[in-house]
Amino acid sequence: MGLDFNVVPEFLDLILIGAMWTIAITLVAGAISLGGGVLFAVIALYGHWLVRYPIKFFAWLFMGTPLLLQLFLIYFGLVQVGIDLPAFVAGVIGLGLHFAVYNSDIIQAGILAVDKGQTEGGRTLGLSQFQTIYKIIVPQALRNTLPPIGNNIIALLKDSALVSVIGVTELIHASQLAISETFRPFEFYITAAVCYYAINLALEAILRKIENNAQIAR
Repeated sequence: MGLDFNVVPEFLDLILIGAMWTIAITLVAGAISLGGGVLFAVIALYGHWLVRYPIKFFAWLFMGTPLLLQLFLIYFGLVQVGIDLPAFVAGVIGLGLHFAVYNSDIIQAGILAVDKGQTEGGRTLGLSQFQTIYKIIVPQALRNTLPPIGNNIIALLKDSALVSVIGVTELIHASQLAISETFRPFEFYITAAVCYYAINLALEAILRKIENNAQIAR
């Protein structure tokens, strides 16, 4: 009885592989959430109503349903209509789209906060509306919204544990595999927690560096 961390080194390779998959999921899904957030925000503010309203409905749908349910629908549901996605792909798409919706709201607020004179200046320089939005407005909006977007990326890292339910061998799933052989849940969950904390600290440092560089570039 009691804690025995001597069982952990035997499964350390498995835990580290799970940690690497967690980092990969966070990076890919984070990129999708940022790119999707920009796209959704621009469409919501500037798009034709035939595109704008479906995007708003999509956002409402994703905000009103649990992330776990969305992962189930993407991984298990799409198979029934002939779309069979690998677990990793389904996981990053689900996470990416889920957080893209929340990033979109933040970026929309950032775009609306940009001085309207910036748009007029871009058009005066001969830029099209599309060029003005993506070369002048969006970069300024992103600089202004980096802290809350960074918070969403950190939340995405933590929620990446949910993809274990569709079979992705990330950190939690790797820990569960080790537990199934050793019957020592506390030791491996503590090890997973330490790994998450280390990844989280590294991610926070990177995001802080990006924010500082953005402030200097103003």
